[in-house]
Amino acid sequence: MKQFSQLIKTLDSTNKTNVKVRGLADYFLKAPDTDKVWTIAILSHRRPPRPVNTTLLREWAAELANIPLWLFEESYHIVGDLAETIALVVPSDENSTDKSLTQFLEEMLWLKSEAEDTKKGYLFENWKRLDYYGRFVFTKLITGGFRIGVSQKLMTKALSQATGIDEDILAYKLMGNWDPNTISFQDLVLEERESDFLSKPYPFYLAYALEGSPEELGNIQDWSIEHKWDGIRAQLIFRNNELFVWSRGEELVTDKYPEFQQLVGCIPNGTVLDGEILPFPNGEIGTFNDLQTRIGRKTVSKSLLEKTPVILKAYDLLEWKGQDIREKAFIERRGALEELYSVYTASKTLGDTLRLSKCYQCTSWEEVTQERQLSREKRSEGLMLKRNQSPYQVGRKKGDWWKWKIDPLTIDAVLTYAMRGHGRRSNLFTDYTFGLWQEKEDGSRELVTFAKAYSGLTDAEFREVDSWIKKNTLERFGPVRSVTPHHVFEIAFEGIALSKRHKSGVATRFPRILRWRKDKKIEEANSLNDLKSLIPKPMNMG
Repeated sequence: MKQFSQLIKTLDSTNKTNVKVRGLADYFLKAPDTDKVWTIAILSHRRPPRPVNTTLLREWAAELANIPLWLFEESYHIVGDLAETIALVVPSDENSTDKSLTQFLEEMLWLKSEAEDTKKGYLFENWKRLDYYGRFVFTKLITGGFRIGVSQKLMTKALSQATGIDEDILAYKLMGNWDPNTISFQDLVLEERESDFLSKPYPFYLAYALEGSPEELGNIQDWSIEHKWDGIRAQLIFRNNELFVWSRGEELVTDKYPEFQQLVGCIPNGTVLDGEILPFPNGEIGTFNDLQTRIGRKTVSKSLLEKTPVILKAYDLLEWKGQDIREKAFIERRGALEELYSVYTASKTLGDTLRLSKCYQCTSWEEVTQERQLSREKRSEGLMLKRNQSPYQVGRKKGDWWKWKIDPLTIDAVLTYAMRGHGRRSNLFTDYTFGLWQEKEDGSRELVTFAKAYSGLTDAEFREVDSWIKKNTLERFGPVRSVTPHHVFEIAFEGIALSKRHKSGVATRFPRILRWRKDKKIEEANSLNDLKSLIPKPMNMG
């Protein structure tokens, strides 16, 4: 546990990627194999189930620290992180522990089914026998909320440095349904299997945002235009009569989208498609809100498959007839993709799971601009501009692929609730909830909450709003304060859809503060009906 805690201290104390990679690689070279497996699991979000709820953790930590619960709660709201608060207030004794990370995690699995008295005694004993960072890490694992600034890709890169195994192969090895409690490091990482290469994806090519005018890109004849679909970027890999579906986040998600299994046998082996997984309810492209009902599900029920089926909008071909064709020009790859699709559509008998993303050869940038204006109608985020002669590169590269997103939707809303922020803003109220007007039956109006946002203001503006909140609090609900309706903010968001999960009946995507409307009174803020009027009408397929 001391090694792992020291690793977390190293990772937590720097923003430099190279330092994090070196720290992880050094850990993977020195740690016991069982601890390595659990570390990979933790950093891959495979944490053991939470054995103790946070209410009990707060009560017991306050008791052990010999402070009243209200003081602990106030400290928690200032610090902004429960594990860090407990690590700060709970005292250590002279007896340290030499237990390994694996021992602690195995004990946590056992602890889940034990009585409260047993859990309390276990926490008291181990909190006291760990130093600050050990206590912080231990509590993070207990809460099940272990998040540290390490991506799956960064962790895989470090593991590659420590083992000499290719990053792409490791990415595959670490995906799927493996159990850190039963698998060995040898089987998980070191063992070489033919299947590790069979499903190997290609690194994704990512576009840069277009900030200037598209005319600056030169002759329109050199470019192909597509819509930028709002779904999950994915590669579909067909090899050895098997299908592998990889998301851009390097997650193997084959089992999450069983609809694509019908393509096996229709699409020849040695084919890798790049495209976007999109929801397709009622025979038309849905919203990202529809797709969220499929994301994160361990199992996909028959009713969910029927309610929210998915399709792949294919827009590139990376491997064809078993050959890597990424170095070929986009226009050539696109021609091969269209040839493949024409054969598929002529011979298939199994539905419409695969769709071709339409590629436009425009004659002027004005024509491109007009097509961009149709984006919301077609349920896209804007356009992709791809140079015809561009190869399929690795990562985000400037010059050949650009994304030209549509301007965000906006609405003027009233600040109604506030919470303290996190990190350097933990002593300021920077997390805000906003409301819109809704008419009541008696003709009066009330504010109905519809979105939360915590970005978009300058530091000076956040401090000004924070000062006002502290003087104009109406009620307190734990860390949340309701405030006097007074300030209007323009809220921007990327998408909108009806939602039964929200009080307003509407869900917005990526809400953020665009500006503080000091020029507006709250009576001039928008209504819930204004917001609903922005919901896209049934789309026109394109």
